Amino acid sequence: MPERKYNNALILLIGISAVIRTFLAWSLELGNDEVYYWTYALYPDLSHFDHPPMVGFVIQLFSFNLFFENEVFLRMGSVVFGSVNIWMVYLIGKKIKDPATGFYAALLYTSSIYGFFITGVFILPDTPQMLFWFISLYFITDSLLRPEFDNVSRRNFIWVGVFIGFAMLSKYTSVFIWFGIVLYILIFDRKWLKTKSLYISLIITLIIFSPVIWWNFQNDFISITFQSERVDIFASSLRIDYFIMEVLGEFLYNNPVNYILIILSLIAVYKKKSFVSNRNLRLLLLIGLPLIFVFILFSLFRRTLPHWPAPGYSTLIFVASAYISNKYADKKSNKIIPSEIKAALYLLAFVIIIGFIQVNFGIIRFDNPKTTEATELGESDISLDIYGWKQIGEGFTKILQRDVKERKIKPNPVMITYRWFPAANLDYYVASPNNIDVLAAGPIGDIHKYYWINKKRAGFYLGMDAYYITTSRDYVNPKQVFTRYFNKTEPADTIRIVRGGKHVMNAFVYRLTDMKRLPKY
Repeated sequence: MPERKYNNALILLIGISAVIRTFLAWSLELGNDEVYYWTYALYPDLSHFDHPPMVGFVIQLFSFNLFFENEVFLRMGSVVFGSVNIWMVYLIGKKIKDPATGFYAALLYTSSIYGFFITGVFILPDTPQMLFWFISLYFITDSLLRPEFDNVSRRNFIWVGVFIGFAMLSKYTSVFIWFGIVLYILIFDRKWLKTKSLYISLIITLIIFSPVIWWNFQNDFISITFQSERVDIFASSLRIDYFIMEVLGEFLYNNPVNYILIILSLIAVYKKKSFVSNRNLRLLLLIGLPLIFVFILFSLFRRTLPHWPAPGYSTLIFVASAYISNKYADKKSNKIIPSEIKAALYLLAFVIIIGFIQVNFGIIRFDNPKTTEATELGESDISLDIYGWKQIGEGFTKILQRDVKERKIKPNPVMITYRWFPAANLDYYVASPNNIDVLAAGPIGDIHKYYWINKKRAGFYLGMDAYYITTSRDYVNPKQVFTRYFNKTEPADTIRIVRGGKHVMNAFVYRLTDMKRLPKY
């Protein structure tokens, strides 16, 4: 099929994808992680407790430094970068084999939950990571995989170091690109060891990443320690349940059809079937597989999240797309989309439609408010992660106005909580619209960036009043965590969250008056 047809189809794919993702970015409330990364833009720094700073910079860029602060502007970086990613995937696939491979790779990436939602709608560290990951791969194909070992390939390899540096400013796991490159050079292409470009590129990556190193040095390497503890396999016994959840999560996050296609392509590689050049295949496998294997290993001992190894699967998409391209190369057909990829796209469409309806209308009921404890309503419904916070904010505004009018609380109260979530949810949807500060009391492992935010907001003082809000999805009685800090703790009101005309969740509002003891954090 002529390359022009693939180019036209790619433009259509990017356009349709961008429109749908923009609508979702506008219509869905922010999730726990997203509102937390909003604080990265609110209080920018060289790095942060959980991650490097890039996601905060992206939010600042596309929201005009939070001048526009609604959901669609906070997520606009994901919409734009997600569109660029589809284009980059096409270019990489075309270089690896042919235009068909590039187009199939673009379709497979678009059809994955990770590519469409996690990096294309939601604003997370993965958003900039995948942009710079793919740009790095593009320059790798134009340097290490370039047929000619010349000045152009050496110059392009320097750009590899630049974009891996930016990828590492997004997420630590981007270092696996360098891991794969070094393995490839040591095993298959040692002539690069004699070039200055390799070492210049490494130095550039370190220079770009150095602000994160400096921040960690200033803060006792707390971020690196935190991430290391999350995957410390020596601190836990064998957990087959974690392993099963991780593998199942990877299967779902990367689209079951894509996952199966990747496995089939790897089986074909094992059987020595030729469908892509050995040079290209070796490098893709050395970049993609180690990241996947490492987190599968960690999952045998520690709880892991299925999107952590997703960049590895996104790299292996090129192997799967080359496999499909080879399969259909000799078949005379005018179909631009193979049936396997259509199945992946249909599955994505099903997830989008059902997911959107469930989040906004709750077609599947998990709890009956008549038989469920008020403090447990909605506990099992994960779709409520991104629904109901606006209603909580509106309900709290009325409670605050009433309490101030009736002098039940002192002027300028704060909102207090004990963990980074729901601290950020409350900050964005409830406290900020009412010009109230959120402060978090607890160990740094629980409050994360709020350890530094507390200081920016002048912290706690004796005699202060505060509100505490806890939902029925994650209910914690204030007497368990805050009674020792205040002279009086009393319920202020309960906000009923309604979805599709049905009562689905409660938010319990408490007044905590006259702080008598300062929290240690």
